[in-house]
Amino acid sequence: MKQSWVAGAQAPDCDFPLANLPYGVFSTAERGPRCGMAIGDSVLDLSELAAEELLTGGDLGFDRPALNHFMTLGAETWAAVRARLTDLLAEGGDPALRENVALRDRALVPLDKAQMHLPVDLRGYTDFYAGRQHAFNSGSILRGPENALTPNWTHMPIGYNGRVSTVVVSGTPVRRPLGQLMSADGPKFGPSQRLDIEVEFGAIVALPTELGQTLTVAEAWEHLFGFVLLNDWSARDIQRWEGQPLGPFQSKAFATSISPWIVTRAALEPCRRPAPKRDNDLLPYLQEDADYFVDVKLEAHLKPEGAAKASRIVQTNTAHLYYSAPQLLAHHAVCGCRMQTGDLLGSGTISGPERQSFGCLMEQSWGGRDQIALEQGGSRIFLEDGDSVILTGWGEVDGQRIGFGGCEGRIAPAPKAVGKAF
Repeated sequence: MKQSWVAGAQAPDCDFPLANLPYGVFSTAERGPRCGMAIGDSVLDLSELAAEELLTGGDLGFDRPALNHFMTLGAETWAAVRARLTDLLAEGGDPALRENVALRDRALVPLDKAQMHLPVDLRGYTDFYAGRQHAFNSGSILRGPENALTPNWTHMPIGYNGRVSTVVVSGTPVRRPLGQLMSADGPKFGPSQRLDIEVEFGAIVALPTELGQTLTVAEAWEHLFGFVLLNDWSARDIQRWEGQPLGPFQSKAFATSISPWIVTRAALEPCRRPAPKRDNDLLPYLQEDADYFVDVKLEAHLKPEGAAKASRIVQTNTAHLYYSAPQLLAHHAVCGCRMQTGDLLGSGTISGPERQSFGCLMEQSWGGRDQIALEQGGSRIFLEDGDSVILTGWGEVDGQRIGFGGCEGRIAPAPKAVGKAF
């Protein structure tokens, strides 16, 4: 496998080797947001390469504060740019960047000097419920194991439209939400006491559809640009009271965190895996003619305020999903719903068969019944103010990590009052 000459790219624990090349948007103290690519310990400023005419293909949009324009250019352009950047960054490749000291100093920005932003101008956010173990666990907690899965669950991806306005990039604090809570004496109002995480995988839609247009699963795969880590923070007590009959609303609308780096389909190509065994045949429009699942390890770490180290609380894998990202997109579009460049599709919580692989605290505590022991001492049932949660994820290709970096959020206290006091 080719290696990069950029510092840090050959380290065994590096998330960003030459085989990865994820896209993001960053700024520096000297200049505002523009498009970049993670390589080793650096962000490669793609706008600098475009200005020096080291990248061909017309206006790639890398001087803009979002990747939307580049994503609309399609798979042929994406592949050509990836091949060109691989050549510029590879040992023994084109020396136009490596041997141009002035350009190299401008274009390679240390990761710790870069401020990361949302990588795309998000147009819509839909969260699904595509993990079978999570659906079974949460259904068992609420309704008992005999009624855990609703009759429609094994026939189609279940989802709801979320709030794109509160999707935030990793590092953005998450304020504990206020809302109505169920009690024995009727509803009361106050801060959520059952604040939770959801370990998810997000897919970014690149190519739009027209109103009324449908997609096959194969076509939907070609409309996707890549993937991000996603934590759909959840207020379980608010959700329990408000959820009937229409499902989540304010319990999910206060914050959803995503990682700043989009790992492309091309980078994860060697990680593709076949679909899981089905409970029943899917209807033809959801059937797959190729391997559209990916093998990506996911972890969640919890760091209490003042703690020296974080404790790992979740180890799971995207292979535990029952529906693939292109199935989610194909189902979303089958009614004729117009999909847009920059739409975000969340997988829903990803849980495996063991307690440690359950992707949220509600499952791990079994609805609040059990304490969750932390590796570094102490325990949790749900999140406390000051807790930080960090998601990490990576595929493996020839012994190298195809990583996403981190997706982090810290819980800030709820507002003390409603209105201007905030």
